[in-house]
Amino acid sequence: MAIVVGSNNSLSTAANTKTADLITGRNQYVGKGRLQLFAKGSATGMNITLNCGGVALMDDNAIPFFGAAGSLDVNAHGIVDQVVAGGRVELFLRNTTGGALTTDYLVLFTPM
Repeated sequence: MAIVVGSNNSLSTAANTKTADLITGRNQYVGKGRLQLFAKGSATGMNITLNCGGVALMDDNAIPFFGAAGSLDVNAHGIVDQVVAGGRVELFLRNTTGGALTTDYLVLFTPM
């Protein structure tokens, strides 16, 4: 059974800015297991970074799924699905456009 490490709906990021680490709380440290990232931006121009234990699983790359209508779908918006050795999970968003954009994201961890 997966544990929600971090999630948000319609997180707004101002133009040309990068968020602080979005993974906080008790679940930011994980052991060995499967780490999954699902994300959908409101428009093109949102980049995402996912690190675990200092290893970049997604390093400031564009979110390939976007659209203003509809919700995040774990069957359609998967970006990272990786078995990790463990460590601290970090997630950052970066808006590369001239206007504010929103992002839906979900990070899941399944212990092994």
